[in-house]
Amino acid sequence: MAKLWGGRFTKTAEEWVDAFGASIGFDQALVDEDIEGSLAHVTMLGKCEILSKEEVEKIKSGLNTLREKAKKKELVFSVSEEDIHLNLEKMLIDEIGPVGGKLHTGRSRNDQVATDMHLYLRNNTKEIMAAVKKLQEALYNQATKHIETLIPGYTHLQRAQPVSFAHHLLAYFWMLERDYGRYEDSLKRLNISPLGAGALAGTTFPIDRAYAAELLGFDGIYHNSLDAVSDRDFIVEFLSTSSVLMMHLSRLCEELILWSTQEFQFIEMDDTFATGSSIMPQKKNPDMAELIRGKTGRVYGNLFSLLTTLKGLPLAYNKDMQEDKEGMFDTVETVKGSLNIFAGMIETMTVNTDTMEKAVHQDFSNATELADYLATKGMPFREAHEVVGKLVLVAIQKGVFLLDLPFSDYKEASELFEENIFDVLHPKTVVARRNSAGGTGFEQVKVALEKAENCLNVQTQS
Repeated sequence: MAKLWGGRFTKTAEEWVDAFGASIGFDQALVDEDIEGSLAHVTMLGKCEILSKEEVEKIKSGLNTLREKAKKKELVFSVSEEDIHLNLEKMLIDEIGPVGGKLHTGRSRNDQVATDMHLYLRNNTKEIMAAVKKLQEALYNQATKHIETLIPGYTHLQRAQPVSFAHHLLAYFWMLERDYGRYEDSLKRLNISPLGAGALAGTTFPIDRAYAAELLGFDGIYHNSLDAVSDRDFIVEFLSTSSVLMMHLSRLCEELILWSTQEFQFIEMDDTFATGSSIMPQKKNPDMAELIRGKTGRVYGNLFSLLTTLKGLPLAYNKDMQEDKEGMFDTVETVKGSLNIFAGMIETMTVNTDTMEKAVHQDFSNATELADYLATKGMPFREAHEVVGKLVLVAIQKGVFLLDLPFSDYKEASELFEENIFDVLHPKTVVARRNSAGGTGFEQVKVALEKAENCLNVQTQS
């Protein structure tokens, strides 16, 4: 069968060559967007009187028929037609006759595919933003239950200072808020229309690009036809933002995995999000968290792959750019799946508050409180730091913690210590006193929860 573009050619490629060059195996994911773009294009052609009213209506009827078949999974795609655009055009001609060939008037596959991807990413970016909010809501709901639940805070994976568990969870809430903002901001650059830019130089037909853009819900058009068909910044930006998001998810996955170990026992994953071992009956593995942590690498890879593909391309369109789609599709599905799984993990996990409480009483994470105590009594902080360091050494040598040392050891270390030091050293006091803006103090955590609630409400309303 002759190619739709084959008039200039005297030879046909072998099947395996066609298969290598074809993209229909993956770009059929753009079927809805391609039909949507075509409906807008043909409507514009009618408005501009480039096609007759009868031709426009016949083409629109055929496109709507194809759209219904697509919904029912009745379309059969062919490698010989290479891509989603030629497949649909061939189907349209088969459906309504030669008039279907007029649909391509005033456009090229170059601006057509770019339009499809803008539409696809716009839709999916909004879905991802909604999934980010769902995960934020899960973190918020867990945090509201654990304002005064204490957990060791770590630096260098060494216990540092006790913090509110709610405070720890909200750290990820705010990471996700920044991710949401990056996706939201990207829509300004994503929601512009390349349709009508042609192959690279525009068209001689008197088209109305702004009208077609308006029909598709775009905020405007590309102002340069070369840029319109060669730009893939919007995909790079999506992959970059998704990489940052996945990095945040991976960090929390690592914590969930650690917290659910026998060594920590801070949380237990719900059975729905864990698996067993084929040989060890006692095992309960946090596989979903591990998978998300692992999938982060493939999202990074998709970003770097596209950057590498684009870095040496001259203007305008090059066949290399066919490689922009699979990584984009994969990232969309990976991110959406990861976010939905994560929300469920957070909502259903069991928090072992007693184990956390025990942990913050069996370490030296209240040592900084001693140094601050001495500093408030006039001792230079650097001197206070040394005094407390020696007290910690005394406790280690005695095999006890700071709350277990007799008051005589404190007096020996400094005359500034008073008997209220044991109240000061209590983990709940340590946390409550850290009431600076953004701190882990319980009152500050309540303030943070109000801000988080406002974020959720604002996004829900918008």
